[in-house]
Amino acid sequence: MIGFRSDHKAGNKCNGNSNGVPDRIGRLVNGRELRKSSRAPLLNESPDSNNSSNVVTEYFEHDLRLREDNNSVASYVEQRAAAAWGPSEGCQTEDGRPFRQRLLVVANRLPVSAIRKGEDSWSLEISAGGLVTALLGVKEFEARWIGWAGVNVPDEIGQKALTKALAEKRCIPVFLDEEIVHQYYNGYCNNILWPLFHYLGLPQEDRLATTRSFQSQFEAYQKANQMFADVVNKHYEEGDVVWCHDYHLMFLPQCLKNYNPKMKVGWFLHTPFPSSEIHRTLPSRSELLHAVLAADLVGFHTYDYARHFVSACTRILGLEGTPEGVENQGKMTRIAAFPIGIDSERFIRALDLPQVKDHIKELQERFKGRKVMLGVDRLDMIKGIPQKILAFEKFLEENRDWHDKVVLLQIAVPTRTDVPEYQKLTSQVHEIVGRINGRFGSLTTVPIHHLDRSLDFHALCALYAVTDVALVTSLRDGMNLVSYEFVACQDKKKGVLILSEFAGAAQSLGAGAILVNPWNITEVAAAIAKALKMPSMEREKRHKHNFDHVKTHTAQEWAETFVSELNDTVVEAQLRTKQVPPRLPTNTAVEHYLQSNNRLLILGFNGTLTEPVERKGDQYKEMELTVHPELKQPLAELCGDPKTTVVVLSGSGRTVLDENFKGYDIWLAAENGMFLKPSKGEWMTTMPEQLNMEWVDSVKHVFEYFTERTPRSYFEEREASLVWNYRHADVEFGRLQARDMLQHLWTGPISNASVEVVQGSRSVEVRAANVTKGAAIDRILGEIVHSKPMKTPIDYVLCIGHFLTKDEDIYAFFEPEPSSIGVGPPRGKVTEGVKFHVERISQLKIPAGKNGAKSSQNKGQRPVSNSEKKTTNHVCRAPRRPAAEKISWNVLDLKKENYFSCAVGRTQTNARYTLGSSDEVVAFLKELADASPRSFV
Repeated sequence: MIGFRSDHKAGNKCNGNSNGVPDRIGRLVNGRELRKSSRAPLLNESPDSNNSSNVVTEYFEHDLRLREDNNSVASYVEQRAAAAWGPSEGCQTEDGRPFRQRLLVVANRLPVSAIRKGEDSWSLEISAGGLVTALLGVKEFEARWIGWAGVNVPDEIGQKALTKALAEKRCIPVFLDEEIVHQYYNGYCNNILWPLFHYLGLPQEDRLATTRSFQSQFEAYQKANQMFADVVNKHYEEGDVVWCHDYHLMFLPQCLKNYNPKMKVGWFLHTPFPSSEIHRTLPSRSELLHAVLAADLVGFHTYDYARHFVSACTRILGLEGTPEGVENQGKMTRIAAFPIGIDSERFIRALDLPQVKDHIKELQERFKGRKVMLGVDRLDMIKGIPQKILAFEKFLEENRDWHDKVVLLQIAVPTRTDVPEYQKLTSQVHEIVGRINGRFGSLTTVPIHHLDRSLDFHALCALYAVTDVALVTSLRDGMNLVSYEFVACQDKKKGVLILSEFAGAAQSLGAGAILVNPWNITEVAAAIAKALKMPSMEREKRHKHNFDHVKTHTAQEWAETFVSELNDTVVEAQLRTKQVPPRLPTNTAVEHYLQSNNRLLILGFNGTLTEPVERKGDQYKEMELTVHPELKQPLAELCGDPKTTVVVLSGSGRTVLDENFKGYDIWLAAENGMFLKPSKGEWMTTMPEQLNMEWVDSVKHVFEYFTERTPRSYFEEREASLVWNYRHADVEFGRLQARDMLQHLWTGPISNASVEVVQGSRSVEVRAANVTKGAAIDRILGEIVHSKPMKTPIDYVLCIGHFLTKDEDIYAFFEPEPSSIGVGPPRGKVTEGVKFHVERISQLKIPAGKNGAKSSQNKGQRPVSNSEKKTTNHVCRAPRRPAAEKISWNVLDLKKENYFSCAVGRTQTNARYTLGSSDEVVAFLKELADASPRSFV
């Protein structure tokens, strides 16, 4: 990737935008155009086309020379926002060379095969696999490969020698012993993950030993991923991009982020990702999803796979899926589709090589007068080879005039020959081929030529070139690049591609191919007939569509796009982080707490003081709100401090708070402050007497109806509000039901009622208008002042909660404001402190009953004038209207450095600070309790 000069500023040559940072799409589009223009001069070059090994070696050596001349990684990293504009023309290192970002490609296997020649001698052979091919032409990045060399090297001498030999090929080995390889690679990867991701299901457990074996394989999988992470971290330099590949390394992003949270990490899956209903059968489903979500960018071949992954995260983990990706505790992991391609020019150029032309001529002579159909597959269960051959048999049955006019060439590359299931598949294919050849063949010709081995690159290109119809009948395939290779070699022949709709390539080449369901033998047979009889004009149109796509959507473009998006994703995260309040400075908060004389602690309940419960299907356990078990002792100590007043302000009902906080010297405010219970006192209502609650019954009927229609949803009937909760229901169905409910509520039961609808992440609450925690806090504060002997004003306030957005007005209640009297500070700046003038209010009456909304409207409550209603239902800084009996004094003398507002588990908040979870809240309250003097205990 082209880099940036160290003098990167707005408006300089590397910026390209003097007006500010462009948006994400703008940055990516600009970066794409710049990459295309930087590649244009290379089109006239004539690279070596002898074979893939030479190409790879030349690429490695050329890249290494550039790296040796380039020492500007550090200067590049200093420009953190540089990636926001993509690679810019003219950005160079000090010696005039284009800057290239380091790319650490981490895969299970290195792109080399190592053969030991002696104690300290190794022979290396480049393996031109799909990933190697994809990165061959990428010149914008300086690649390093990290992976297992495929051999067991137990001795230190051998490891050092192999490491040195691989370094010349820009490769770094991860040494895995035989037991780890057996359990991790052969076991968990190939025996569990690969079948599951291809919809073959998990292996059957017939004895307890099998279950233990699965567990040991999972542990080995985790250990192997950690070993990869150790090697990556050892060679990582600040500013590097780490690109993890495939299902073998799903734990790697999490391991890397544990080392360095700022590391740029992308993860790409080369197989399908199954639907959430399939993935949820995996015992380690949640652990794998969480580990992958640690990456900054997660890529898949198709939109379907990306959609399945997001669905799994929302349905299994209960996280929020967005159009951009998945959000987890304020961190956004971008999820996107990046269809891989091939190096199409390599195939096109190969057709002009003498040896390929000779092969083409031989094949044309060999199959003169016959249409050639071709299948190139690994001999694997997912490739649909038996279905392909049976469909060809049906075609021959139904088209006798084609018996001597068509031949099927099936190349089946053997794989995992030591596995019984694959041995059985091989025998099955051989049996079908023999039967069909015996049935439709003759002494001189047979309809099927089956070859159990791979072909070299030149022979394969020649075979593609003479083919009339290519058959790709995968039962499930991540992408299948055979279809791309066939199209690239067909510019003269313009053959027809029959493509399985279950291959990822169908998303890209579907418009020009004939799509089939490989399980429908009749349909595939009909497609063969259609392809063989297709008019030349239609063949040309179909081929042009696919050929244009293959030429433009290359492997190089795939790699560059992924890394460009990864860089931009990190920039987006940095921009979001700047808008996120910092973490609560616990040491400072404790220090100021000890220096103060009269403290007020306002604590939320649900999500703040409750025990965190993971979603594991135990809905009853998750619905039960209980105080965190480690909070009881520190909370008791804080409540017992005569200098400290603790208030729990919650949306929950009185019964829930009573059950959890009985025995504490604590103030309780239920239903967002509508009910108040002083320490060692009884519940009282703060609701205005004339509050209209006639809407309750009609809304309750609506909630009951949607609860019946939405499995695993429930509603809570509180005394001043109703809450419908669907967090345990199917996520997508719950959202649809919530949308229908809101539409019905606004047009019916509450259309003229003085109520407000508050939407949570997975809940709908209907409450009386102007009922918020912020609106209630002044009433609560007044009661605290006059119920508790107070010699000095409150000079320290701590407000912590996991509040809904509507209730975050509580954070602003104690926030110092600019002076409105006389000449004050400039607008936007705060004064040194804030003082509240609070007067005595009449003692609120205890309601007659605790159940039902009507009990809160009894006649024992003091009448409230309209002006008082307005005051008590809104956040205000002005003194209350003088009452019949009053005591005037300044009860709040709060300096800005002594006010700590903190949101729990939220990053988009009005609070000054944040904490990640209730565990962190408990840890902080423990610090407060431990630091407090114990003389009062």
